[in-house]
Amino acid sequence: MRQEKVEILSDETDMAVIRHPDRRYPGILVQGDTLLGMCQQADFVAKQIGRSAPGYANLNELRNQLWSLLSHYKAVLEKHKVELPFSETPDG
Repeated sequence: MRQEKVEILSDETDMAVIRHPDRRYPGILVQGDTLLGMCQQADFVAKQIGRSAPGYANLNELRNQLWSLLSHYKAVLEKHKVELPFSETPDG
């Protein structure tokens, strides 16, 4: 792990906008529990509309991207021995 200064353009809850020193454009900081919720919402919608619905392929690609981000997030936290901000059991 390393520490660097980042520019904080906004630090509103669940909408922080920051710029990493090596990046030209700012990004959005999404908290882990919020990301998990987004993944779960995408799963719910995919189940509701079904595989044969128009747009399902695009939705599924979005789901896969969200879950990939969450997997990366969890792996990084595990590597640095940081506790997850959410429970991985279905009942919380």
